[in-house]
Formats: sequence, C-alpha cells, structure tokens
Amino acid sequence: MSRRKIRVVGAMLESTPGSYLITQRKPSSSLPLLWEFPGGRVEEGESDEVALARELDEDLGIRIRVTRQVNVIHHAYDDYDVELVILACHLVGDPDALVHRGVHDHRWVTVEELPNYRFPPADAQTVARLLGL
Repeated sequence: MSRRKIRVVGAMLESTPGSYLITQRKPSSSLPLLWEFPGGRVEEGESDEVALARELDEDLGIRIRVTRQVNVIHHAYDDYDVELVILACHLVGDPDALVHRGVHDHRWVTVEELPNYRFPPADAQTVARLLGL
C-alpha cells in the first residue's frame, strides 16, 4: 500500500528585510498550535504560485506576488509524506489588514526570533536554513 503524498506551499513573506510572517495553526487542526510559514495544500491542476495566493487570501485575506522558489523539503510524517515548497513573495497591500480566517494567530518575526516558536518538522527545516544551521 502506498503512502499518501501531499504537496504543500508556504510563503516566505517579509514585511521589512529580515522580518517574516508566521502563522499559528488552529487548535482543531493537525499539529495544533504549532507555528508555520503560511500556506496550504496545492489542489489538483494548480500551480504552486496560484495555490499559495489562494491559500493566503482564504486564510489571511491578503494578496501576494510570488518572486521565486526558496526551498523544497520532503518530510515523512507518521501517516503521510509532505513535499513543502517555500516561495518568497511580497505582500500586495497593507500588512495590518490581515484577518484570522484559517489561522489561530500570526506574528511578524525576525530570523533571530524564530527559535522562540515551535514549528512542524517540515517547516523547521526551512527555519534551520534561515538560521544557517
């Protein structure tokens, strides 16, 4: 029996140089209350860029412009495999206009502050890369 594979996109979204948006998962979600780079699943037929724009609009009410791919992480969780694609992007609009539709909370944090937050293992690999570990 083959394992379930999920393709996920995440945003490396800077408000100012070195200050990134992270979001907290809802208490009712898988991996509850952990922090992550905002994003979500890529649906059948979607490009990574379209999926990320859709997810950020649905979850946070924001629009973005993707600039480049930063990282691709493969991680095996207990019940499924994830391919996480991190995309660098710019916010189109006001950073204070974020809403919490699909997230529990959000923070703009510096690279130095990232170790103060608990991330799922797939996101933690990107955090480690940002920290130069």
